[in-house]
Amino acid sequence: MKYIDEFQDPDLARRLLDDIHATVTRPWALMEVCGGQTHSIIRHGIDQLLPDAVELIHGPGCPVCVTPLDVIDKALEIASRPGVIFCSFGDMLRVPGSGSDLFRVRAAGGDVRVVYSPLDALRLAQEHPDREVVFFGIGFETTAPPNAMAVHQARRLGVRNFSMLVSHVRVPPAIEAIMESDTCRVQAFLAAGHVCSVMGTDEYPALAERHRVPIVVTGFEPLDILEGVRRAVRQLERGEHTVDNAYRRAVPAEGNPAAKAMLADVFEATDRAWRGIGVIPGSGWRLSERYRDLDAEHRFAVTHIDTREPAQCRSGEVLQGLIKPKECAAFGTVCTPRTPLGATMVSSEGACAAYYLYRRLDGDGTRGAGRTSEAPAALEGTSVV
Repeated sequence: MKYIDEFQDPDLARRLLDDIHATVTRPWALMEVCGGQTHSIIRHGIDQLLPDAVELIHGPGCPVCVTPLDVIDKALEIASRPGVIFCSFGDMLRVPGSGSDLFRVRAAGGDVRVVYSPLDALRLAQEHPDREVVFFGIGFETTAPPNAMAVHQARRLGVRNFSMLVSHVRVPPAIEAIMESDTCRVQAFLAAGHVCSVMGTDEYPALAERHRVPIVVTGFEPLDILEGVRRAVRQLERGEHTVDNAYRRAVPAEGNPAAKAMLADVFEATDRAWRGIGVIPGSGWRLSERYRDLDAEHRFAVTHIDTREPAQCRSGEVLQGLIKPKECAAFGTVCTPRTPLGATMVSSEGACAAYYLYRRLDGDGTRGAGRTSEAPAALEGTSVV
């Protein structure tokens, strides 16, 4: 398949690693913003092949993981109501709320259905005019356009029994919040290529300049990530802080104008709570006034939500990049994919799930780096080859 094998070439990976090893002269901490990048890094052992001086910090780039607990609890309450068909992507069904999850709601008799597009939920609403059909619309800027399209289509077609429970979040305000935190150690960012393919790169130069951090837009294959690290390290070593698009095959500077126009019509910016992090100003989208009657939160007026996070779960610290999953005492013992305490263990993009799936269960994740001449040889036993 085009752009898959080409970006897993072991010879090119070795050359990129050689370049990174030769460039680094001091410690640097880089944050990948996207959970998909986190999984690729852990799966291919990229963090273990880099020089010891280069640390990859896992950021809050999993939209499932940062969906606030009160929104999960509202979803559970709505899904439990008679006459409701509650639709969601599959990765939300195991996400724990305060005392349950959507799987348990379905087991108890709730009509919870997995769909593959918000338009599937809209079609269900047309097929069941006597039922209220609710779609759980979450995600970063990447999933927002199809969700906006479904809302737009519902209004155009006059489908009155369709609504959406919205919890969209935006990446640039999250970067701002990370850099303004007193505990921030991040010196450069690997920005999510799929987000930028929708929104473009216009919002990033001001962030890079204000906080004096390089921001490199990267993809998700091993060579994409290594090239992003290489470019970020070179900027850091030179004292530069610019936006560098290393994913030009998918990301035009202007993004997708049609998608952005749809987003501007359907959504408006709002303050949004991020699970485990707190409220980040202007970091979310909600349905605009024009479409407010299609907002499930308003339609169902869910109240009396009493949220409770497990005391032993440290997923909030994982999402902020303050600790690695293995530093949580519950990781892999009390908290597993079968018995998750937090969303980071069940989401397909969660950092805890990546560490568990790829067997980073104990030890310090010993790296095959620190010895420039031996770094390429370490690739032979990894998935990069």
